[in-house]
Amino acid sequence: MNITTLLVGLVLLTIGIVAGYLIRQQIIKSRADSIEVTLKTKIQQAKEEAKEIVLEAKEKANQLLVESESEHRKQKEQLNKLEERLAKKEEILDKRQFEIDNRARDLDQAVEKIKAFKTELEQLKASELENLEKIAKLSQEEAKEELMKRIESVYKEDLVEAIKKLEGFKKSEIERRAQEIMMTVIQRYARSNISELTTSTVTLPSEDLKGKIIGREGRNIRHFEKLTGVEIIIDESPEVITLSSFDPIRREIARIALENLISDGRIQPARIEDKILEAQKLVKERVEKAGEDAVYEVGVLNLPPEIIHLLGRLAFRMSYGQNVLVHSIEVATLARMLAAELGANQEITKTAGLLHDIGKAVDHEVEGAHLELGIKILQKYGISEEIIKAMRSHHENYPVESIEAAIVNVADALSASRPGARRESLENYLKRLENLEKIANSFPGVEKSYAIQAGRELRVFVYPDQIDDLGAMKLAREIANKIEADLNYPGEIKVMVIRETRIIEYAK
Repeated sequence: MNITTLLVGLVLLTIGIVAGYLIRQQIIKSRADSIEVTLKTKIQQAKEEAKEIVLEAKEKANQLLVESESEHRKQKEQLNKLEERLAKKEEILDKRQFEIDNRARDLDQAVEKIKAFKTELEQLKASELENLEKIAKLSQEEAKEELMKRIESVYKEDLVEAIKKLEGFKKSEIERRAQEIMMTVIQRYARSNISELTTSTVTLPSEDLKGKIIGREGRNIRHFEKLTGVEIIIDESPEVITLSSFDPIRREIARIALENLISDGRIQPARIEDKILEAQKLVKERVEKAGEDAVYEVGVLNLPPEIIHLLGRLAFRMSYGQNVLVHSIEVATLARMLAAELGANQEITKTAGLLHDIGKAVDHEVEGAHLELGIKILQKYGISEEIIKAMRSHHENYPVESIEAAIVNVADALSASRPGARRESLENYLKRLENLEKIANSFPGVEKSYAIQAGRELRVFVYPDQIDDLGAMKLAREIANKIEADLNYPGEIKVMVIRETRIIEYAK
């Protein structure tokens, strides 16, 4: 019973498995058939769509072809019309050119005829004048002179009276107007008269410091004078030392350095060198500040830094005893006010007035007149030609080319002619001192030279490796001979050539 049941179960299981497999195969086949049908349908649809696209493309291509052919025909027609118009224009131009040529030929002929007529007329005029001269027994010049004499004899008194009246009126009117302008400008600008000196004084805390400043056997004072080029005058005046030099920059450096040495208390050659270097740096800063203050005071703010630096150096230069920077500021201010009164360009006049003596900042270092040096400096740093033309005629070396140039000349004369503004004798004295140093510096082997004691002594320092003792003696004689030949001076000048050898070693 159990076996039979088992067999029946196995048979049924086998039948079920076979039946399931067959059913599954049938399902798979039916699905495959349905996918194939679907694919065929889609392929057919795709072919039909492709045919439609191709047909559409052909239609569009045909349409574009038709349109392009139509456009081509239109362009061809336009080109044909344009060619026809050009051909007509060329024909018209040819006709006009022909007419112009004919007219030019006619004009040439007319000009020739006019020239012939003119020549004939001049000949007739000359012959008529000859006939008149023969009839009147007077030449043309004689007849003109006779006519002028008759007119002069009849109307002489009236003419003279009218001319005098006109000249008097114009002269008085011009003088009155000029006086009004000058008074207006001078009243608007006022600056105190400052007299520049060639000496400075330094006050000492005690009389004992004079000995320290002189140093052992005078080494401190000699070293100080050598480095600064300034003479130290120690006299009987209590607690006062005088510094003497014609160069204000040197004198200012010496004054600052000496005051710093006195404050420090240690006065010796090494400290002297340090304090002089510090003073030189400080004076350089003051030069920069003086230039900046000047341009701000005048209102000229577009100048290059190099020009401003040179302006600052003018604060330590003098012309006939007058501070050159102060003079330049005065000229700029007066020129601006004159330009305002006369309707001229104020910017050009005030800038030209400020820069008219810029060459004096370097004329003691570079050969040449300060005016020519100033023109070269302004050209080098791109200052406009109008300003250069306005500043270069103040010494009458160049013609006055504009009203601004005339105004700068007037302002320069006003500033220089103020009572007490200048002292010519002082300027000549300073020039003589400068020339003394220039003569000494012109010799080879000279390191530096200083004119001291109001020009009565010239100290010349030489390079010891270039000039020996015998050469120093020869150099002193040559400098003295050149001074005698080139300069005029009262009394005598002592030439002292100093050859100093300094050996420095460091213990480490």
